[in-house]
Amino acid sequence: MRVRVLHVLPNFGLGGAERMAMHLLLHLDRSRYEVAAVSLYDPQGTDIEAQLEQAGVKVWFLRKRLGFDPRMYGRLGRVLREFKPDVIHTHRYVLRYLLPWVAMRRPRIWVHTVHNVAEREVDWVGGWVHRLAFRLGVVPVAIAEEVARSIKRVYNGKSVPFIRNGIPLAEYALGEEVRRRWRAQEGYGEADLLFVSVARLSSQKDPFSLISAFAGAAWHTPALNLLLVGEGPLRSDIEALVRKMALEERVRFLGRRTDVPAILAAADVFVLSSLWEGNPLSVMEAMAAGKPVIATAVGGVPELVEDGVSGILVPPHEPEVLERAIMRLARDPALRQRMGKAAQKRALERFGVDRMAREYAHLYESLLEGQDG
Repeated sequence: MRVRVLHVLPNFGLGGAERMAMHLLLHLDRSRYEVAAVSLYDPQGTDIEAQLEQAGVKVWFLRKRLGFDPRMYGRLGRVLREFKPDVIHTHRYVLRYLLPWVAMRRPRIWVHTVHNVAEREVDWVGGWVHRLAFRLGVVPVAIAEEVARSIKRVYNGKSVPFIRNGIPLAEYALGEEVRRRWRAQEGYGEADLLFVSVARLSSQKDPFSLISAFAGAAWHTPALNLLLVGEGPLRSDIEALVRKMALEERVRFLGRRTDVPAILAAADVFVLSSLWEGNPLSVMEAMAAGKPVIATAVGGVPELVEDGVSGILVPPHEPEVLERAIMRLARDPALRQRMGKAAQKRALERFGVDRMAREYAHLYESLLEGQDG
């Protein structure tokens, strides 16, 4: 009989936690595991949902209202009684709606992936819920060594399992033909320098520092362009800043995109200006595409990018330092090529999705065996 694994998330939007859960649902061995998922909210119309449907993964959408919604207790209970999971794997803040089931010690084992440093993962209510849930037997899993340290800091815990995120590497190794075609379609030539950031336009990602840094670098480099992939609450403010700095011809807002691998293939450099992170999939994807990375040295980012080898790490919220890093790579094509090759090599060695699936499968099995014993 196959082990039944149920993933529970707020929704299947375009964030890193959602993509990580999708990758795991799609790559666990189906001969050993029967997988399904729950989204508290309505369908989002994303490619993640489309891929899960195409793969035959059952997803319950519970139509949560904004804010606290006590209806979720009953609706989640009905799903659990129907699917009868052996393993529940939770993400982000959903544990607050599953706490009664934790207290009843159902199902057999419970795993919760912590997708950000623990201080930033949830609000104070979520922190209280997580502390209680971990004491009751829910196993927290860290996606980076810094995340593991933060779990110990916040929850006074012992050592926790550490499983780095994984991505489908082959999807990002697209080559020169895709690069040329995408650039031609979007009106860019080979002489244009494309710096790309794939990030939600939110305070966590600090897009203001990125725009400020880019503005200084663009003044000295006429061929320099910045492409922003993603949406978020700060978009109108960032657009206003771009207009104020007269950068409308140099900064493009691409919004939500399903062709991120092609955009990365067309890029010269990837940039991320976050104030905090867990283990950002966007950095891993850029490295798999063979791109040098400029990123702030926060969370698990230094565990991905070797400073001076596969990219350049800078302190957060210091646009002057970020500007110098942008200028350095903009002026040195040989350095870009060397760092890009090193980034891709590191990605191939460490970031594969099959490795992540094997490690989670091993964790499930070891916990099930321990519980049976």
